[in-house]
Amino acid sequence: MSLQRIHHVAYRCNDARETVEFYRDLLEMDFKLAIAEDRVPSTNEPDPYMHVFLDAGMGNVIAFFELPNSPAMSRDLNTPEWVQHIAFEVATLEELLAAKARVEAAGLEVVGPVDHGIFDSIYFFDPNGHRLELVVNKGSEEELARLHDVADDMLEEWSRTKRAPQHAAWLHEKTLVE
Repeated sequence: MSLQRIHHVAYRCNDARETVEFYRDLLEMDFKLAIAEDRVPSTNEPDPYMHVFLDAGMGNVIAFFELPNSPAMSRDLNTPEWVQHIAFEVATLEELLAAKARVEAAGLEVVGPVDHGIFDSIYFFDPNGHRLELVVNKGSEEELARLHDVADDMLEEWSRTKRAPQHAAWLHEKTLVE
């Protein structure tokens, strides 16, 4: 098998129009298409839905389902809200800071920029309660290669101990020094 890319990632939304307007107007994503059915194609269940698709850049698509006959949506209450999120990349730190100002001007609370060593991020929530992250990369090829080289060892140690391995502690120590 040769996977080409992610075709789309789908999430649920409270209101398809509000969601499209948020992503189109605030994050400048192109509204690509909408699909609506009264029956679920894979199960033939009667359950009307609106499925909207937005271009997140470079062929990446994020999609949302509005499901009016389903119970009100909620997040996974057993998972901290900072864990589940959608991260989008921007090109420069200036663009990240401009996005922060734009999101704050829209009345949303923004966390960050947060220095992750190899990238900086800001965080905020969409109208559906999905946490979003905007990221600008800043890691060097050498830093990324160094992280790649220890990834298997870190996973192995984590699997045994359930404690943070220190193979890449330099990444976080770097952010504390600056």
